[in-house]
Amino acid sequence: MVVTVGIDVHKQTHCAVAVDEGGRQLGRPFTVRATDAGHRQVLRWAAREFEGPVLFAVEDCRHVSGRLERALLDAGQSVVRVPPRLMAQTRTSARTRGKSDPIDALAVARAAVREPSLPHAEHTHASRELKLLVDHREDLVGIRTGMQNRLRWRLHELDPEFDVPDRRLALTKHLDRLQARLEELPESLVRRLALEELADIRDLTGRINAFEREITALVSEQAPQLLTLPGCGPLTAAKLVGETANPVRFRSEACFAMHAGAAPIPASSGKTNRHRLARGGNRQLNAALHRIAVTQIRLPGLGRTYYQRRRSDGDSTMEALRALKRRLARVVFNLLRPTDRTAAAALPQAA
Repeated sequence: MVVTVGIDVHKQTHCAVAVDEGGRQLGRPFTVRATDAGHRQVLRWAAREFEGPVLFAVEDCRHVSGRLERALLDAGQSVVRVPPRLMAQTRTSARTRGKSDPIDALAVARAAVREPSLPHAEHTHASRELKLLVDHREDLVGIRTGMQNRLRWRLHELDPEFDVPDRRLALTKHLDRLQARLEELPESLVRRLALEELADIRDLTGRINAFEREITALVSEQAPQLLTLPGCGPLTAAKLVGETANPVRFRSEACFAMHAGAAPIPASSGKTNRHRLARGGNRQLNAALHRIAVTQIRLPGLGRTYYQRRRSDGDSTMEALRALKRRLARVVFNLLRPTDRTAAAALPQAA
């Protein structure tokens, strides 16, 4: 018998509840501190209380559950991620009323029993490094964008006729030209603030470019096959590797497409056979596939040919784009699988 241990994660504590294959609770809830010592206590508790294989089901709250997941994986345990939405649905369908940590942990465990195809938590060291680097670079880009917007309003206040073209406040030559122009203006508080923001933008741009070079080098070493896919640059390839974590945790390319939100959801009734857009899944993966699809549509190639054929068959613009993203999900999945890289080299042409 496989025992499933559901864990409701929080910043300070984690609550664990075990169930059998029928979803019946085994024993009492077990609460520990959200520390390394607490994680070891959960492992000892599971080994002491239950014989045979144990599956850990963790509520998918990455910032809170990430450290727990890594501790369980390092100990050789099998871990699945339960979406909070699925846990909430299981809790509302139970006979027990109310909401508490033990109730939520029990709902997590029962959701894992009811849905045996949940994705397993897994992160190779390389994919985790790429994800951390890409996420940090995107945070810096967001901070720089806010500074650029504020600087534009400073410039408008200083001189309404002086404006920097769009997407130019990250280029060194435009920053140098802007600094020279600001230094010619009379002393004022707005001018001083504008110069300080300009210096911050220059510093952030240097850091962002350095991270981009580091990411490019890692991707070229770890996943060069992705760079052969038309429309997939180093940053998009790094996003795919980091968000996929390990492609072998997916049973098939269809599971990967569903995880990425690229697979259409059946919405038929009676004699109709319709599908609707999937708005769930990993939106970061979906955005990466979207960038590749949009780029392929603009470039000559089989991706554009497939898109135009779908349009000529009566699909709308968005329907044809979604169909291309679904095909690209298959291509990306096969390129990411280490055992199929040789065979997958020709797959980009299938899109």
